Amino acid sequence: MSVRLSLAAQSGGFAVPSEGRIAVFHPRSDHDLSALPKEQLLIVQPLRPDHDHFAALGYACTPALEADEALAAAVVFIPRAKALARMLIAQAAAATQGQVLIDGAKTEGIDSVLKDLRKRCEPSVPVSKAHGKVFWIDGGTDLSEWLPAEPQQVEGFTTAPGVFSADGIDPASRMLAAALPQKLGRCVADLGAGWGYLSAEVLKRESVEELHLAEADYHALACARQNVADSRAQFHWADARTWKAPGTVNTVVMNPPFHTGRTAEPSLGQAFIGAAAAMLAPSGSLWMVANRHLPYEVALGERFAQVREEGGDNRFKILHAARPKRRRK
Repeated sequence: MSVRLSLAAQSGGFAVPSEGRIAVFHPRSDHDLSALPKEQLLIVQPLRPDHDHFAALGYACTPALEADEALAAAVVFIPRAKALARMLIAQAAAATQGQVLIDGAKTEGIDSVLKDLRKRCEPSVPVSKAHGKVFWIDGGTDLSEWLPAEPQQVEGFTTAPGVFSADGIDPASRMLAAALPQKLGRCVADLGAGWGYLSAEVLKRESVEELHLAEADYHALACARQNVADSRAQFHWADARTWKAPGTVNTVVMNPPFHTGRTAEPSLGQAFIGAAAAMLAPSGSLWMVANRHLPYEVALGERFAQVREEGGDNRFKILHAARPKRRRK
């Protein structure tokens, strides 16, 4: 949805420049950007599926704005993560000569953003529509206090605003790491590797010769490159649901996502299970952790000959599946 963007552009309140680069920060695949001149747009989207969606439509895309980029205008679709939303607005304001439009739903914290901006500058009168607001500020507004002063550190690991489990090691991942057997095979893949906690635990095993980290969030993967400083690790900015391993994989480990925004979507985890089964060797194994209420056992039974619960608590379950079934083509 982007009805608020269209209203702002059509009203003339948000001055769409006739020339120069317009950056659009973090649009999702369901956003309609037709109110803006396509040839001037630069899509800034670190999530690989959404990045590839806009690239396929012919937009210029990048996972992160270059430090020296000079913009004529900018649009920021705020994410739910508070620190990330403010960082994106600060980046847009610092790089923009014209206006910076800020669009968001109430559930994403747009009212809080507007309140905080009013303490620092003079935003336009907001336009309310479709359970959200849109407004704009002048480019060049100093919001440097919203930029992180230094990389975040969590128990010795580097994280970043907005990445999964940015403020601490995810308890489900910690539980899975403790349950993993000592022998995992020569080649391991970590699907949805995030900032690399599980991968770092896997690489404590000297028998592992090759580890592939597949992660859709560009910034999370950048953190993983710092956290997993091991020559055995290979990093892939990719949608784990469609990523193809370069060779035979003995073991897959994963803590798959199960939300899109506020909506629970078990189909995400089911797609991860299908991807794992497809890349594993005939004798390969999958080790995964999931919230206890998620119905993954059926999907596992369809794709693996052996499925067992190997531990957990009232919140999470550790699932081990072995001997992937080969589907007929």
